[in-house]
Amino acid sequence: MSEAAYAETVRKALARLLARWRSSLLLLLLGAALAGALQATLATWRARADNAALGALAAGHDVETDASSAPELLAARAGLLAKRDEFDKARALLEPLGAAGRDDLSALAHYDLGNALLRHAFDLLERGQLEPAGPFVELARREYRRALQYRPDFWDAKYNLDVAARLVRDNPQLERSGGDELPADPKKIWTDIPGAPKGLP
Repeated sequence: MSEAAYAETVRKALARLLARWRSSLLLLLLGAALAGALQATLATWRARADNAALGALAAGHDVETDASSAPELLAARAGLLAKRDEFDKARALLEPLGAAGRDDLSALAHYDLGNALLRHAFDLLERGQLEPAGPFVELARREYRRALQYRPDFWDAKYNLDVAARLVRDNPQLERSGGDELPADPKKIWTDIPGAPKGLP
């Protein structure tokens, strides 16, 4: 085979290889473009659905969520449920929200739940129901502390935690009503019993 014929054979082989490679590359690029377009379409659809759900929650309508829901949606639903005094349902949303890694939203959700619990305690206190109010004050304090764990500079949570603490300080019966047994006050063990000695001999 002459040198020119060999060069022509190599050129044709390279041309066939390049044509094959080009078509494979084009197919690969086309597939990547289609996958990107599909992903963008799904993200847009999900964002629209989340925005519609957030709008419904803002209007006071409950929307079902699950652990895979957007953190904003979980926080908004927890706030709505807390306002409706559905404390257990709201609390169930806090764990998946914390797992999402959005500390700002977790702090806000715990704060909202704490506010709802404290409002419920105030309602009970206004009706003179001191004993049932105690656990709600304690739960509110716990939620404010959790909010501050997520966001230590959350001034509103600090202030409301102080309000709840002062409420317990001003009404010690609230703290005592949290359990089945009331702690004994050492100052009143003997002095309230008629005829009992006032002190040691």
